[in-house]
Amino acid sequence: MECGIDIVEASNEELHPPSKPGMYQLDIVLKKGNNLAIRDRGGTSDPYVKFKIAGKEVFRSKTIHKNLNPVWEEKVSLLVESLREPLYVKVFDYDFGLQDDFMGSAYLYLESLEHHRTLDVTLELKDPHYPNHDLGSLDLAVTLVPKEGDFRETHQSLRLSDIHRKAQLWRGIVSVSLIEAHDLQPMDSNGLSDPYVKFRMGHQKYKSKTIPKTLNPQWREQFDFHLYDEQGGFIDITVWDKDAGKKDDFMGRCQVDLSLLSKECTHRLDVPLEEGEGTLVLLVTLTASAAVSIADLSVNILDDPNERKEILHRYSLLRSFHNIKDVGMVQVKVIRAEGLMAADVTGKSDPFCVVELSNDRLQTHTVYKNLNPEWNKVFTFNVKDIHSVLEVTVYDEDRDRSADFLGKVAIPLLNIQNGERKAYALKSKELTGPTKGVIFLEIDVIYNVVKAGMRTLIPIEQKYIEEEPRVSKQLLLQNFNRVRRCIMLLINAGCFINSCFEWESPQRSICALLIFVVVVWNFELYMLPLVLLMLLTWNYVLIASGKDTRQGDVQAVEDLLEDEEEDFDRDDKDSERKGFMNKLYAIQDVCISVQNALDEVASYGERIKNTLNWTVPFLSWLAIVALCAATLVVYYIPLRYIILAWGVNKFTKKLRDPYSIDNNELLDFLSRVPSDVQVVQYRELKVDPSHSPSKRKKNNPG
Repeated sequence: MECGIDIVEASNEELHPPSKPGMYQLDIVLKKGNNLAIRDRGGTSDPYVKFKIAGKEVFRSKTIHKNLNPVWEEKVSLLVESLREPLYVKVFDYDFGLQDDFMGSAYLYLESLEHHRTLDVTLELKDPHYPNHDLGSLDLAVTLVPKEGDFRETHQSLRLSDIHRKAQLWRGIVSVSLIEAHDLQPMDSNGLSDPYVKFRMGHQKYKSKTIPKTLNPQWREQFDFHLYDEQGGFIDITVWDKDAGKKDDFMGRCQVDLSLLSKECTHRLDVPLEEGEGTLVLLVTLTASAAVSIADLSVNILDDPNERKEILHRYSLLRSFHNIKDVGMVQVKVIRAEGLMAADVTGKSDPFCVVELSNDRLQTHTVYKNLNPEWNKVFTFNVKDIHSVLEVTVYDEDRDRSADFLGKVAIPLLNIQNGERKAYALKSKELTGPTKGVIFLEIDVIYNVVKAGMRTLIPIEQKYIEEEPRVSKQLLLQNFNRVRRCIMLLINAGCFINSCFEWESPQRSICALLIFVVVVWNFELYMLPLVLLMLLTWNYVLIASGKDTRQGDVQAVEDLLEDEEEDFDRDDKDSERKGFMNKLYAIQDVCISVQNALDEVASYGERIKNTLNWTVPFLSWLAIVALCAATLVVYYIPLRYIILAWGVNKFTKKLRDPYSIDNNELLDFLSRVPSDVQVVQYRELKVDPSHSPSKRKKNNPG
């Protein structure tokens, strides 16, 4: 169930607020609906309910599919500051891929409720535009209790803005492999289609790649959804035909009911498409949740010697081949922040903190009217990829709109010093420059090195919470300059080699000639990985001796990015002012493709360079292990046998495993290496000496 329950946590300013008029606890049981409106063509609806107070959404129920008399039996507890604001109840019909349909609304006037008594209430649903239409009713049980004395809310805060609602505690993982489709409907004039698939589970979304010109596409894509409801849920699937320059064509839909699938095993599903033609082939696996939790600072598992010993044993080298996907765990203590930006007109902010690791997101409570908040929360995540980046973002909560951004830090797990309480200077949203304030964190990472190395060679987990790509002149120019820098390195190397041919320096040319003759005369294939191994060793020696050449690259990229944020803002304003007409959609798609291609080329060029210059020592050591192994294999085994084994493996792979997902281990390895832009983004800013982890600033509201 994905709900938005507004439960207020005690802040450090108002840990024991005095009893005051207008502070009430409102307990509501959403029981059922009666004779609700028909909104789907099948003569039914998929209803869900929203509660709002003072324009702010405080609750959303689960969706009951294909039912005009749904039974929810969901309970929510709200903290109400004033009885003057009524509870606004709205019912919607859930339409995946489309805008949800309005099914009616009603008001519950809180001033009319008796205190300390549970009342059964029936709300007649109406449409303000058509007040005479009968849209059915909702049955509720409501209890209103005035709060007296100290008030501490013990429930977990699950109220989030729309962009964060999907970020809370989850109870399992739904692993979906999109294999293929058969006999799809032709949508183009050539009798074929360019199909892609959209998946939606609550607020989690995924879009597959497009397979051009086929009615029997093969995707072989795998991704994970988080399961919030122990009873299961539904995955809504739509198939579309990609059309350049106009709206994509709808090809059909289907739905997977997870409650019908057993856990801890893989199910092969051949799902026929409704409102279209053809069948989708899926592999679906439901697994139990990993350890993801929020606790107060006093509840710290790593401070318990027995717990720490058990965790260290779980990720010891002796258990390297037990549960390969469980690489490690990370514990994040979010202590406090200082000197935050004032986001409200009162000169204050209402900050809360969101901690993200890949697709796992958790958040603290909100500390109201404070620029120096203390959260004192402990977050625990399972690590599936040691190359993941921990992102900690501070937002300002707003009553009637989405939260305002206050600052952010990105910390690669491999850069973390265990047990060190540290002040991190907050950065801008693009992570390219500083913003106001610092945040104090203490992080511990425990992982198995063997599992981490093995997981490096499989595809990286895709984030399903990402912004849509957009056309940006500045980003296009930036990516072009990054590609140019990589190409200039090759050109300079070519010029150096050419200078040897031209005998510009006789000593250098003689040395080059002797090396060339010796290498060509004695060439063996094992020398190729050996050269890379020597290059890695040479760069390591340079770094160990204090001759670090990486700083120049970082400074160059910083100079490239310094005006990026300002140009992004200007591009946004121009886009809002001018807009895009339909006839320019095709041009936009081309621009985005070129922009992303330049970014991809530049990133991989920089990642190869950063592997060799020890930007991420773990990956460089892993490369050394792989190169040593490759050197020995090629040295002892004739090349023809290696090529034969590779070819046989390639030809028989699909026969041995028809549903295998293709991947390139080298590209998967390089995807873990940060590009130059990411190196800048993950680089820590210098903290003002006045901000010391051991120095605790007095928490005043200003």
